[in-house]
Amino acid sequence: MAPIEIPSLRGTVSEAEWQARVDLAAAYRLVALFKWDDLVFTHISARVPGTEDQFLINPYGLMFEEITASSLIKVNLAGEKLEVSPFPVNPAGFTIHSAIHAERHDAACVLHVHSLNGIAVSAQKGGVLPLSQQSIFVMNSLGYHDYEGVALNEDEKPRLVRDLGRNTFLMLRNHGLLTVGRTVADAFLSMYLFESVCTIQVRAQAGGGELIHVSPDIIATAREQSRQITKGMGPGALAWPGLLRRLERQMPGFDR
Repeated sequence: MAPIEIPSLRGTVSEAEWQARVDLAAAYRLVALFKWDDLVFTHISARVPGTEDQFLINPYGLMFEEITASSLIKVNLAGEKLEVSPFPVNPAGFTIHSAIHAERHDAACVLHVHSLNGIAVSAQKGGVLPLSQQSIFVMNSLGYHDYEGVALNEDEKPRLVRDLGRNTFLMLRNHGLLTVGRTVADAFLSMYLFESVCTIQVRAQAGGGELIHVSPDIIATAREQSRQITKGMGPGALAWPGLLRRLERQMPGFDR
């Protein structure tokens, strides 16, 4: 089957929006590269720079490795497409992302995955356990949201926003993982951390031995430690350029 051809939007949108599109398309392809995708059934969104009620999200039906900057769909908080696209928007994706973008104006990006290890831990009553160095950074800013079925109901939005609070990480019980970030890069790096924590936990539990928990006193210092190891810039600023270089080598074309 011939590849899907999407006309380029470069030059028809602002430079700030184009950069947001490139970063968001890169995040979709990196999710595919890291094998966190669930065919076409999860979603990442980015606020359109300079707006509070518009965001970009994936064209429902494209595989994540097919998504380009120009194929992303611009929608408003009412779910209306603001430009012509042959693709629909995932209704569950719209519910989750519109709820968070409406309330968390600091969250330029919202990233949600159905990764296998993430869902496995989301089904555990104890949730994330303090078993690794990685876990302390997640547990320092983590909320939980109980499963209410596929996210199609408007009345779930207030509870979703309440359970996220001011946190970076949200575990959707029996469902998956969600992160927010002030940039696409920060949201992606937070998801890399979140999924790593869940993978380590599942493997540690599979070993069958007694597990050693990190002290709560150490967890309490995680925020300051994070500032130190990222030089105060946040994780995205350090790792994102290298991730884009990897993507250009292995899955080029996202910036079309």
